[in-house]
Amino acid sequence: MPAYPLPRLRATRRPFTLLASLTIAIGGLTACSDQNGPEQAVDALLAGWHSGDLQQVGFLNPAGEKIPAAEVAAEIRQLSGDLAKTPPKLRRQGAAKITGDTATTTVSVDWPLPDSRHWTYATSVTLKHGADDKWQVVWEPRVVQEKLTRGDQLTLVRQRPPRAAVLDNAGRSIVTARPVVIVGVQPREVSNVPALVKQLDAAFKAIRPALDPPIDLSDLPSRLRDAKPDAFVEVVTLRTDAYLQIKPRIYDLPGTKFREQQRQLAPTREFARALLGTVDPARKEDIESHPDRYAVGDLVGHGGLQEAFDKQLGGKAGISVVISRKGPDGTAASAGEVFRLQPQPGAPLRTTIGLPTQVAADAALRGQSLRSSLVALRISDGALLAVANGPHGGGENLAFTAQVPPGSTFKMVSALALLDRGVVGLDTPVACPRTFTVEGRSFTNSDRFELGTVPFRVDFAESCNTAFASLAPKLGDDGLVAAGRSLGLEGDWKVGLPAFTGTVSTGGSAVERAAASFGQGTTLVSPLAMAAATAAVAKGQWQPPRLLLDAGPASPAGPRLADRSVQPLRTMMREVVTKGTATALMDVPGGPVHGKTGTAEYDNNPAHTHAWFVGWQGDVAFAVFVEKGGSSTTSAVPIAERFLRALADA
Repeated sequence: MPAYPLPRLRATRRPFTLLASLTIAIGGLTACSDQNGPEQAVDALLAGWHSGDLQQVGFLNPAGEKIPAAEVAAEIRQLSGDLAKTPPKLRRQGAAKITGDTATTTVSVDWPLPDSRHWTYATSVTLKHGADDKWQVVWEPRVVQEKLTRGDQLTLVRQRPPRAAVLDNAGRSIVTARPVVIVGVQPREVSNVPALVKQLDAAFKAIRPALDPPIDLSDLPSRLRDAKPDAFVEVVTLRTDAYLQIKPRIYDLPGTKFREQQRQLAPTREFARALLGTVDPARKEDIESHPDRYAVGDLVGHGGLQEAFDKQLGGKAGISVVISRKGPDGTAASAGEVFRLQPQPGAPLRTTIGLPTQVAADAALRGQSLRSSLVALRISDGALLAVANGPHGGGENLAFTAQVPPGSTFKMVSALALLDRGVVGLDTPVACPRTFTVEGRSFTNSDRFELGTVPFRVDFAESCNTAFASLAPKLGDDGLVAAGRSLGLEGDWKVGLPAFTGTVSTGGSAVERAAASFGQGTTLVSPLAMAAATAAVAKGQWQPPRLLLDAGPASPAGPRLADRSVQPLRTMMREVVTKGTATALMDVPGGPVHGKTGTAEYDNNPAHTHAWFVGWQGDVAFAVFVEKGGSSTTSAVPIAERFLRALADA
């Protein structure tokens, strides 16, 4: 940071809105046995400086002439400048030193500054003993601060700290300065505004992947009309790669102008957008909510990790107290710096996100028009490798916060519970009728299929609801919830951002138990919770998912799953891919895929369903969710296939 003197403050000053509610106290005002001693006059000065009322103090100027107390009070306010709304704590340091009719004493001054910081120093007060046997304060601006002269003001100048980066699992910056092009229009060069708007709109809509949100040009004609003829009316800021797609279409349009800049951005527009959040100039509400922390032009995190860890990433602004002095032309300029607190740079946030895995996840959701998410984590240690949301990166981190029924993916949990209880084995015959009725409620399979009596492994691979509904009574009151909790559902685990860990149906009527056995009823999950549960099956033990590398001790891992239960479950999840509802994944590169499809009704219309797929390949477990996606085989499974193929190519 360059040393002062500064340029003219009109160009460099960053004003603060100071908190007027800070409690200011006068300490150490010790009485003296001599009621007319110099200490009493100093104490009255300090009390009056704090209150603004100096009528109890007598003042002289250095020439010995009396000065009205109100004039001194006004000058103190003027000299205090930006600090006037938060008067300092003042303390007399010991007794006055008297030499003849002159006394001097030292006063400590403690000014509160923004963000709970302080500027402390000592100043000196001189007094004269008058013919009336009273001590009077010799007033001059240096009483407030030794370098002040008449007409000066104390000014706060703010230095922005450098914002730190969010890092991936290799220590590389995810969000960093990247080139952008600002597209604008100069009004005086445009003769046909409607034609220009139409051409720009067509060009912006041609960008792939599509911009989200779309660029709204409806107010451009009025903005051009209201602007000065030679103004640069900003239209949109584009990443350089997006701009180059349409440069031939817009570069020579009448009035179009272009500015190249750097912005804090992730590698792609959709890259973990809902997870990361954005970094933007401070908004009005930011400054109003935290006036001591933000100022106009600051960069602030909004949403996701950028907002949750804004203090860590943003650092702490530096503060200088500068003497502002008017020059001969009446313009204020710096007359020197009297105090400085250096800015504290932000600290990086280290995450477990893997660049290739996240790119593959984002690519798998690209073009998806429905709200959707894909969560991937490393089975061996629980590290979250990708958190993607669609469409176009998504505004909400649905991957963490969704509270939706899991549908038939929950048969993974039900099957574990049945295997734990020894109710079924891989080849236990279990009937799969077209319908199964419980207390008057009829349960059916997708497209009303039936299998007859087949081995349990076939019921699982073909996702037979009626088979599971018939087995529900054998789960008992707590069999389902116990199996769910052994896979981390309903756990008190944290990943650094709000996340729903699930609620599993327990007890209830026979109808509720039958519905819960295949992921309906009152059971709710998030994609993150299902990805972590799937990883537990793959590993044989649940462990908490991790997103932040410096988050301290993780929640403890769960107990080992019984091998007699988890081994058959893995076999059945492999057969979902080789013989069942997810055969589209049988030939993806990268090794065998295990998984479970699911459709989940979300209202009373059986045709209204969410689509799911959960599974793993190698050391990567994942969950795919498509809100209102219908059949999993036509929505969730193709997304899983695109993800795995992209990951194999990474």
